[in-house]
Formats: sequence, structure tokens, C-alpha cells
Amino acid sequence: MADQEQAALRMQTAKLRQEHADFDAAIEAMELHGCDKLRIQRMKKKKLAIKDRLKECEDQIIPDILA
Repeated sequence: MADQEQAALRMQTAKLRQEHADFDAAIEAMELHGCDKLRIQRMKKKKLAIKDRLKECEDQIIPDILA
């Protein structure tokens, strides 16, 4: 993998980590304020999708090494 591709993946990973943290904080605030359960559930689903994309990016940066 080229250095430029690696750097782009690292930037995407950092962006996804921040987005995941933002969703986590938003969900926590929604739960504290007694927001609609369906809205919270949708936010959690989006947060999980972000986590999945984050894992894919991390796997591309550090691929599994088969022994």
C-alpha cells in the first residue's frame, strides 16, 4: 500500500473515531433527557454502522497476518 493511501486511511480512521465518539455523547445526552426511544435506537444503529466502517479501515491499515 502506498504511503499516500495509508495516510488517507489513517485520516478516515481518525474521522470515524471522532464521529463514533460524537454519536456516543449524543446518545448519552438523549438518554439523560428522556428522548424518544425509537430515535435513540436509530442513533445506536448509526453508531454501530460507523463502528463497522471503522473496523474495516483499521483492518486495511493493519491486515491480519496468517501464520
